[in-house]
Amino acid sequence: MQPGQKVLINGASGGVGTFAVQIAKVLGAEVTGVCSTGNVDTVRSIGADHVIDYTKEDFTQGEPRYDLILDNVASHSFAEYRRVLKPGGTLMPSSGHAGMGYIFKAFLLSLFVRQQGRPFVSTPNQDDLSALKELVEAGRVTPVIDRTYPVRETAEAFRYLDQGHAQGKVIIVVANGE
Repeated sequence: MQPGQKVLINGASGGVGTFAVQIAKVLGAEVTGVCSTGNVDTVRSIGADHVIDYTKEDFTQGEPRYDLILDNVASHSFAEYRRVLKPGGTLMPSSGHAGMGYIFKAFLLSLFVRQQGRPFVSTPNQDDLSALKELVEAGRVTPVIDRTYPVRETAEAFRYLDQGHAQGKVIIVVANGE
């Protein structure tokens, strides 16, 4: 990602999306976040330049074109995503909701079209984690926490996550004696 590039984050209010919006802004991108009505204010508050409420507007039918799309929800076809990518743009399907078949298809299609499909599979490394830690400590990235659950309510936390409407991260608190 380069400063000034246009980035769209589909699923901008979720656990990955809230970090992605903020990191893209730190890197100098013009960020468009896609989320539901109830999350518009949150996505705007974490720095998105533009927010699209997917219950009211389909971003794949709009005019803007993007250099990078991070897809956290797999809610559109590859043809729809390619329509709003700039020539040479990149679609990064996240492994979170999409599944590996979706990610593999994006990579395979990239062999035949100008736009690139690149998998986004989390592989933490010390340098990236240190950089993220520094951004958080400096207040440039703020984790969005939806809810916390004690470890004894882990099953309930996963049921909540399975509903697909968490705003930011869901935390399971592990305390001594639990």
